[in-house]
Amino acid sequence: MDTLTNQHVVISPSILYFGTPVVLLSTENADGGHNLAPISSAWALGQVVVLGLAADSHTVTNLRQRPDLVINLPGPGQWRAVERLAPSTGANPVPDRKRGAFRYEPDKFGAAGLRPVDSDLVRPPRAAECPIALEARAADMADGHGGGFVVVQAQVLRVHCDPRLVVPGTQHVDPAAWSPLIYNFRHYFGLGPELGHTFRSETPR
Repeated sequence: MDTLTNQHVVISPSILYFGTPVVLLSTENADGGHNLAPISSAWALGQVVVLGLAADSHTVTNLRQRPDLVINLPGPGQWRAVERLAPSTGANPVPDRKRGAFRYEPDKFGAAGLRPVDSDLVRPPRAAECPIALEARAADMADGHGGGFVVVQAQVLRVHCDPRLVVPGTQHVDPAAWSPLIYNFRHYFGLGPELGHTFRSETPR
């Protein structure tokens, strides 16, 4: 902040993705197949992950009927896989809001170049290449303000983690080894060097 001017201007940006993690949500389709969708509105509250989803999305349709899901966390090097999914939808026909910019894609894992692997406690598969995957179940779904989106509270049931990211002898993810993929005003970024840690950190350096 020291390098920025202390004068502000009023702007009206079209989106407010001011640096949020990208996740890939896998859900189960009505025919037993699987959907995989990139989203950029996800944050954790204890063992609950709160998700913001478009109300007319195929993911919401799936979760209303089959609440199991997997929250796959890609690393920065996987942004191209995420972007391959970005213009696709599992909904057929394509919703009016997405028509012209999106295409129907029945094989989301194949389109992304990712491999599905069985989960332990939920029906949707994990994405094998994602370093962290959270098996979860939608415990609550509520319409957001204005009705254009849905807020999902997903209870995490099991965490899968690449062993190279785990602090040896602990249950902790090593924050120096793990870098999430960040969606920053519709551009992809990873993390920069560590600046410090909070007093509540259980993995201080």
